Amino acid sequence: MNLFAAYTGTAPAAVDFYATVTSEPHFFYGSRTRCMHESFQASSDAGPVEIVDNVNIAPRCPVRAGDRIEVRGVMVHDPGRLPVVHWTHHDPRHRHAGGFIRLHGRTYA
Repeated sequence: MNLFAAYTGTAPAAVDFYATVTSEPHFFYGSRTRCMHESFQASSDAGPVEIVDNVNIAPRCPVRAGDRIEVRGVMVHDPGRLPVVHWTHHDPRHRHAGGFIRLHGRTYA
């Protein structure tokens, strides 16, 4: 889906876009997934987003504020928060389209 349509919409949507990292990553344990996640904010052409990556599935992406990245994942909306882009990794069960974060020519999936 077009990034702008996904950003202004309310339904989950597959997206592929470029962005600039605006925060250092932080890590948290997902209570629902029971996995470690990496989270950071980025600025896309459509606006700010939060990128959330499951680092139990994909290798940690060593982003720093100012890095330019390419992202493929699923954008979801939670009212009152930035749009979240998750599924930025492969699906080990092969039931969901894979995503990635690409940094300096290396793909983290």
